Amino acid sequence: MQQLIRTKITKGLLALGLFILAAGLIAGLKFLAYWNLLPQRSFSAKDFGIERVLSDVDYDGDGIGDYTDILLGARAEAKKRPKYVNAYYAGGYPPEDIGVCTDMIWRALANAGYSLRDLLDADIAACEEAYPGTKGTPDSNIDFRRVNNLKVFFERNTLSLTLDPYEIEQWQPGDIVTFKPGHIAIISDKRNRRGLPYILHNGRQPVKEEDALTR
Repeated sequence: MQQLIRTKITKGLLALGLFILAAGLIAGLKFLAYWNLLPQRSFSAKDFGIERVLSDVDYDGDGIGDYTDILLGARAEAKKRPKYVNAYYAGGYPPEDIGVCTDMIWRALANAGYSLRDLLDADIAACEEAYPGTKGTPDSNIDFRRVNNLKVFFERNTLSLTLDPYEIEQWQPGDIVTFKPGHIAIISDKRNRRGLPYILHNGRQPVKEEDALTR
C-alpha cells in the first residue's frame, strides 16, 4: 500500500513538473514572439500588389529620393542599436551611441539632408502658440526631441495620411507615424504576412525594426 502511494505521489509530481515546464516554455515563446525575437519571414509591398511610392525630391542631391533616404537613415540608426537614455544635452544633440524614439526621426531626416531641429525652430518662431509643449519657453536644445512638438510640426507641414493600419496600401516606406502616449516611428519597407508594415523605432525594445505597428 505504501509503495502504491509513493508511486502515485511520484507520478503526480512528475506530471506537475512537466506541466510547469510546458507552461514555462509557452510563456517563454510568447515573450519571444511579442518582442519579435523569433525568426520570421518578412514580405514586401510587391507581394501584396502594392505600388511603392517614391519621392521625386532629392534634397541632398545624392541620387536617392527623400523617402528612400529617410528609410535608409532610420535603418542605419536601427542597426546601431543606440542605448536608450532620456536626457537633456547641452548643444541639443546626444552622443551617436545614445538615442530615444525622436532621435531616430531627426537622424533619418538628416540622411536626406534635412535638419529637423532647424525646421522645427523656425516653425516655433513663426507660430509659437501652436506648440503648447514649449510652455512659452522654447528651447532649441530639446524641442526637436519631444514627440508632442514633432507631432504638431508634422501636422502643420506635411500631409496627414490614414490612421487605419489595415489600409495597407496607404502605408509607405519613409512615412512617419506617432503613437500614444508619446512615441514616434518610421515605416519600413518590410511587411508581415498580412501586409502590415514593420516600423523602425527606439522604445527600449530589443529589435529596432519590427512588426509592431499594432502592438
